[in-house]
Amino acid sequence: MCKQLGGFQMLKLLSLLLIAIVFSSCSDNSQQLSELQTKVSQLQKKVNESYKPGFGEFMSNIQVHHAKLWFAGINQNWELADFEIHEIQESLEDLQKYQSDREESKMLTIINPPLDSLKTAIEMKNPAQFISRFTELTNTCNYCHQAAKFEFNKVKIPDSPPFSNQEFKKGNSN
Repeated sequence: MCKQLGGFQMLKLLSLLLIAIVFSSCSDNSQQLSELQTKVSQLQKKVNESYKPGFGEFMSNIQVHHAKLWFAGINQNWELADFEIHEIQESLEDLQKYQSDREESKMLTIINPPLDSLKTAIEMKNPAQFISRFTELTNTCNYCHQAAKFEFNKVKIPDSPPFSNQEFKKGNSN
């Protein structure tokens, strides 16, 4: 068959074949592209509908660890105090990660110096310094709440443990 075709006809046939291959390839690509776009849309919908903790949920979590930290420290349970301060730091990091669009999240860095000072008091196992640094931390929380226009949410040094089923004194177990 190729011998019967002239050079021009052969070129014309090859061009048509090439055009058919390109269109067929584009058609396959557009189908694949459409399928990928559908999958991306489905994934985006899942992301949009996935649970995202609210700002208040993080703050409630921090409040619990703040109270537990106090009772661990005044009972000189330094291992528990160290654990609780790390839980607060972890919650603050998550808050900045999951609530980065909130203006209040940008203010959270003011808590770092008091947290660092408190961490040092815990490492030194110094009860007097712990109380002083914990008070500084609590005051910084309140300062941040005021600056964020949440002054109605005042934090205080706790006067009773947050849970009745946890022992804060080191070495006591029932």
